[in-house]
Amino acid sequence: MSLSSIDVFDALESEVRSYIRSYPALFSKAKGSLIYDQSGKAYIDFFGGAGSLNYGHNHPKIIKKVVDYLLADGIVQSLDMATEAKEIFLKEFNRIIQSPRHLSYKIQFAGPTGTNGIECALKIARMAKKRPGIIAFTNSYHGHSLGSLAVTSNSYYKNSYFGIPGNTVFMPFDKYLGKDINTLEILKKYLDDCSSGVDTPAGIILETIQIEGGINVASNQWLQELSEICRQYDILLIVDDIQAGIGRTGKFFSFENAGLKPDIVVLSKSIGSGFPLSCVLMKPEIDVWKPGQHTGTFRGNNISFVAGTAALEFWEEETFEKSIAEKSLNLKSGLEEICQRFPDQKMTIRGQGMLYGLEILPNGFAAKVSRKAFKNGLLIELAGAKGSVLKFLPALNIPNQLLTEGLKIVKQSIQDVIKG
Repeated sequence: MSLSSIDVFDALESEVRSYIRSYPALFSKAKGSLIYDQSGKAYIDFFGGAGSLNYGHNHPKIIKKVVDYLLADGIVQSLDMATEAKEIFLKEFNRIIQSPRHLSYKIQFAGPTGTNGIECALKIARMAKKRPGIIAFTNSYHGHSLGSLAVTSNSYYKNSYFGIPGNTVFMPFDKYLGKDINTLEILKKYLDDCSSGVDTPAGIILETIQIEGGINVASNQWLQELSEICRQYDILLIVDDIQAGIGRTGKFFSFENAGLKPDIVVLSKSIGSGFPLSCVLMKPEIDVWKPGQHTGTFRGNNISFVAGTAALEFWEEETFEKSIAEKSLNLKSGLEEICQRFPDQKMTIRGQGMLYGLEILPNGFAAKVSRKAFKNGLLIELAGAKGSVLKFLPALNIPNQLLTEGLKIVKQSIQDVIKG
């Protein structure tokens, strides 16, 4: 049987494949904010590896460190043994990230995926508090393994026959019931009422910005009040910063602007700059593990440590955060101009930093724009329960010229869809 390049995937890969359906091309190489298909056509990348490529594709500084390490016969696989690569990463993360922010988290390297970090966080919270319950939020997304699915709200990803464990209660996220309703009053009512059916949980888990849920941004005031509730009721605050962290919102952590110091923070995706790495940060008093109680063969890959350490160096540059803020203004103003250009579409924008969503109604319109944008040379994905939000995740260091060009493609693609 002779198959064309793209037909190979239809014939031999599982139906579970996803992004290949949005971007039906055979990609061959990438650099910075551009990715190229087999024919040499370039696409501007607003997809960003679903948040794993905050520094773009194959940044030369990062790739050089990785190549030099491999050519020097650096250790690749070591489970959780002590290696120079891990030592350097731990020291640099503490020096560059933790110390300036007055943080003193212990770091656990879980399996190499974000969902494994979530599993780890839920387990340690339950062990530390000796309670089974977890509170999560509407429109939440935390991964696809069973514990992570238990705190993920979207019914598309979960079925009872998966054997998803219980002990999870969902509460309304900020502004879920409208801008004028403080949803934390509902949470407090449930916690205060011994007849509510909601016991005091071990932890409350959330994304400060729900990305897959539709780019829903929690206000600083809401986050601060939630943190205070956790303190008052002796509940651990768990922040999933897998996709919204590592500079995506303008600061290294998404919760910095709110002044939070969560009990547990889960990092993955761009912490390894595209190489697989997952970190769980926990306050020292929560670290009640016994050796090997949560483990995995590929926890703490050394190549990822090397890449992650190289990426941390960006945060030593005084101009780095400032450049993110400047690009954020360009992104936001570009989206505002698009909204003004097409008033009949009743678009809305929300987000911060280099993370924005453009909601376009009616349902199905955004999907058509995404497909048209791909044909026009741009990768951009969807978010929201009904896929009505275009999700903008350009690299933090994308050149302004490419950012502007990408926004022009979005505008042209909307025009093309309107014209039919």
